[in-house]
Amino acid sequence: MAKKPEDWLEVASPPQKAKGIFKLFLGYAPGVGKTYGMLSEGIRRHSRGEDVVIGLVESHGRKGIEELTSQLETVPRRKIEYKGAIFDEMDVDAIIARGPQVVLVDELAHTNIPGSKHRKRYEDVQEILAAKIDVLSTLNIQHIESVAPLVRNITDITVRETVPDWVPLTANETVMVDLTPEALQNRMRRGDIYAPQKVEQALGNFFRRGNLIALRELALRQVAEQVDRSLETYRAAKDIQKNWGVRERLAVCVHSNPNAQYLIARAARMARRNDAEFYAIYVDTGWKSGRENQKSLEANLQFAESLGAIVVRLKGPSVADAIAKFAHEKHVTQVIFGRSAVKGLKKFLYLSPAHRFLRESPEVDVHIITQAVD
Repeated sequence: MAKKPEDWLEVASPPQKAKGIFKLFLGYAPGVGKTYGMLSEGIRRHSRGEDVVIGLVESHGRKGIEELTSQLETVPRRKIEYKGAIFDEMDVDAIIARGPQVVLVDELAHTNIPGSKHRKRYEDVQEILAAKIDVLSTLNIQHIESVAPLVRNITDITVRETVPDWVPLTANETVMVDLTPEALQNRMRRGDIYAPQKVEQALGNFFRRGNLIALRELALRQVAEQVDRSLETYRAAKDIQKNWGVRERLAVCVHSNPNAQYLIARAARMARRNDAEFYAIYVDTGWKSGRENQKSLEANLQFAESLGAIVVRLKGPSVADAIAKFAHEKHVTQVIFGRSAVKGLKKFLYLSPAHRFLRESPEVDVHIITQAVD
């Protein structure tokens, strides 16, 4: 039976997306250029023919932002009366009724005025995405819920507006808007971020160089973790078994010998030099050890944890096989075994786990470190 024209059109039509695409511009401090980057992308998309509107952009009086904002259509804000005053908030219903392809929403962590449709702006964004509208938004690292207490310890400033950790993780794409602390401080001195009368106070408080370096590292780590998750998802989807070694992951094999602490310390230094994820692995093979050995083992594992290791306890009849399986699952790039400084036939017995491991996991670098004998 011949197909009708409408049947061919149905086949040729692209599949309908389930929800909008969420792109997040992440920064580490006000003034790094998140809003500018978001607006620039919105203007580029508009120039390519996409229907782009501004849901809400806060210019904070910055001329560069105001100039870019004027190049795009803005959906009028909703007026809300609260305690005798009138406030402007983003009008979610008006945006959905307008039905653009893309909407720009600044300051994702903002708390809406009571009387708004949702309590938080990220909830507004979730509704817009559910309406199959793409969203470009901005966020600073200090506004992520689990990061805010750490930022308070670093800067002595309490961050009151936060988003749950899952919110930035839902972004289909995250752009790190980066700027060196020195360049950001120069922007501050030029008056590009705050009014001139606020500059010196800001530079002596939140915008101190040490604060900015720490915040920048937190933001870089956040993006690195998201990239790592994306890579793991891709590898799983494509069933890629080969260890690509994109990020260093180091594991040290821990046992009950008190001299193992030397091995652990060496491994910790290697992990720091390589900026590697650090695992301390103990394999329970079912062999019953005495009370003293158990105490020594726990002391070794606590020592490893104090040096930043993630302690992993495995079970299996073979130390080498259990570690090889773990290395494969976690994409470990380097494994460290210890060898006691003994002579004669015994030294070959100490090397056998490493030899077996090499047969099971050939793409991992193996280090064999000699320990002193009791």
